[in-house]
Amino acid sequence: MAFKLMRAAAAAAGLTLAAGAGFAQGFMPENPECIAPANPGGGWDFTCRQVGKSLQDLGLIDTTMQVVNLAGGGGGVAFAEVINKRNDNNNLIVAASSATATRLAQNAFPGNTMDQVRWLASVGADYGVVAVAKDSAVQTLPELLDMIKADPTSISIAGGSAVGGWDHLKVLIAANAYGIDDVRAVKYIAFDGGGEAVTQLLAGSVQAFTGDLSEAKGFVDSGDIRVIAVLAPERLSGDFADLPTAREQGVDAIGANWRGFYAPGGMSDEAYDGWVEKIAALYASDEWKAVMEANGLAPLDLQGADFEAFVANSVSQIQAISREIGIIK
Repeated sequence: MAFKLMRAAAAAAGLTLAAGAGFAQGFMPENPECIAPANPGGGWDFTCRQVGKSLQDLGLIDTTMQVVNLAGGGGGVAFAEVINKRNDNNNLIVAASSATATRLAQNAFPGNTMDQVRWLASVGADYGVVAVAKDSAVQTLPELLDMIKADPTSISIAGGSAVGGWDHLKVLIAANAYGIDDVRAVKYIAFDGGGEAVTQLLAGSVQAFTGDLSEAKGFVDSGDIRVIAVLAPERLSGDFADLPTAREQGVDAIGANWRGFYAPGGMSDEAYDGWVEKIAALYASDEWKAVMEANGLAPLDLQGADFEAFVANSVSQIQAISREIGIIK
């Protein structure tokens, strides 16, 4: 079962895919806006703010992008807002990730499907991490998992996605790979974004944090948390070279979170093609390559129809993972 889980997780991450994009000329959003479907400090917030800043720095938009934090329902509040109230807005994009695909795969947005929005492009993939507070006695991932094996109620793990969401699934994949047969016994507590989850870790309300490298980086840099495992095939480079992988600790688990954007389903073709062009140009820039390296993002270059097909495949693969571990039937 562990092998099948990891194979499905790797397929859901889709890290080997790449594609080009066709370009539209002339579109410029009047009041560009990005919805981050979580509170400040998490991965969606990072995606909106960093992409918005970089688009403006590169001259791809000519005004500051407004970032609106709209938390709730693991992204469901934002998804419903876009569909029901802002379906024809040409100025609006929304941060999305594997967490979005997970919620869609599990039918967690009641009455909503991925076909109700337009999928724009990816901007990279973010490896998952498991972290503890700086003063925690836990030094390694096997130590943490051994404590869960001995007494599942003794360890609470916080994440920024809902129960059954991608942050939750990453921990279950690691637990399963370590030989914890009933992964449903793992105690996971959901918060509205990674920033809030880390805050609870620092307050001592939980014993560990699961999230993505980009949302953990600031807390690592400040010395508030220690990453005990990166869910990557091998050690990352640069600033992250000292962070151990789960695999090198004997836990053969991989979890990567793609990052990208969707747009309202009623967005005009001109606006849609224009946004695809802008994000593609951003991704191709040296400036964005530097952002990716600084934040531990892995390559994932998909736009337009290729990105839509990739998201559809992600939804399908995550459904398979969720069924295998009993989250959905």
